[in-house]
Amino acid sequence: MQQVKIFKSIESELDQLEVEINRWIARLHKKGGKVVKLEGNIAPKSGGGGSGPMSSFSASDVMVIILFEIEIA
Repeated sequence: MQQVKIFKSIESELDQLEVEINRWIARLHKKGGKVVKLEGNIAPKSGGGGSGPMSSFSASDVMVIILFEIEIA
C-alpha cells in the first residue's frame, strides 16, 4: 500500500531535517518498506528591502514529501 510522509522544517535547520529523514528511511527499510518518490520545496524568502530591522530576511519554510510503499498486515 502506498502512503505519504511529510516533513517540515526551516531552511536554517536543513542539517537536522536531513538526519531526521535519513533515520526515518532507515526504519522504513527495516520494516520492509521502500521509498517510491521524494520531492521537496523551499518557500521563497519574504521580507522588505531597505535598511533597519525590517530589512532582514527570515528563514524559508522547507517541506519534503515522501511517497512510500509498505505492506500492511
